[in-house]
Amino acid sequence: MKTKKILCGILTAALLVGVTGCGFLSSKKEKGGPITIGIGYTTASNPDDPYHVTALTFKNYVEKHTNGRIKVNEYPSSQLGSEPEMWEGMQIGTCDAAVLTNAYVSSYVRANGALDLPFIFKDVKQARSILDGDFGQALQKNMDNTGVTLLAFSEGGFRQLCTRDKAIRNPDDLKGLKIRSMETKTYLSAYKALGVNATPMAWGELLTALQQGAVDGCDAPLSVLYTNGFPDICKYIDNVNLFYSPLPVCISTKLYKELTPEDQEIVKKAAVEAAKAARKNNDDSSERMEKDLSSKGMTIIPEKDVDSAGFREVAKSCYEDMESYIGSKWVRDLEKAVGID
Repeated sequence: MKTKKILCGILTAALLVGVTGCGFLSSKKEKGGPITIGIGYTTASNPDDPYHVTALTFKNYVEKHTNGRIKVNEYPSSQLGSEPEMWEGMQIGTCDAAVLTNAYVSSYVRANGALDLPFIFKDVKQARSILDGDFGQALQKNMDNTGVTLLAFSEGGFRQLCTRDKAIRNPDDLKGLKIRSMETKTYLSAYKALGVNATPMAWGELLTALQQGAVDGCDAPLSVLYTNGFPDICKYIDNVNLFYSPLPVCISTKLYKELTPEDQEIVKKAAVEAAKAARKNNDDSSERMEKDLSSKGMTIIPEKDVDSAGFREVAKSCYEDMESYIGSKWVRDLEKAVGID
């Protein structure tokens, strides 16, 4: 009996820790204490990491504009779980907020997959304009009934290829390579069109897989490659602008609706300001990051040396393949917005 009581106590304590980490707004309001929001992300809390920049700016803005009445706690390095776990936690109200990768969100909200189409945006200026415009607003509204509220699109940037021992300049260079991929339909379809042996795996397994030669490379924004130890393993960063990676800043709809209208506006504005900060950090740091990575022995393949037209031509079959899954209207509206006939 005593053992059972001890076990019960341990389980209860663990549950309370989990609940505290993800946050239960209403119970904290009833106690008269400050409201606490936990915001999670999977990468490290590095000052050059866009997920961290987004979460930290969100935290600082909310706390400043509520005079500390709302406190925001950061949970980097997957402390609140994987991205699918955080998404599902927000849906049921056991996770407060998260900075997510759009490709994972598109597994739950198919329309978001339009943003993941390979080479869909010609540059970051165009991508930002579309996300901040009517198309981005339509995607936000489309998420209304999911249990997760999309506050703003922050930015990881273009996901570049990072390869162990082969430079990538044209589609033929990619054929047959094993490239780590997120397990989303759009990414897998894109890699299939490019003749790549896409290998889905969790982010936390990637460095070991590269060290052991289980994969030949991966795709990720420059800032993520810079802050996560890749120079020790890979020789090349190939600026092919493969996928543009928006970072949806999301909050549990259950929690969001419990906030006052004034606090809802503060939280939403905080996400918008966080997105601006991440974009600015990407712009300000990219040249420095590339220079530093080069000094550590990596070779940077510049965009001007990449056959962008050839890549787009090979990858366009992905658009047809994914149209029925994403939704024809979403794909065609985005193609029209970016000037694709």
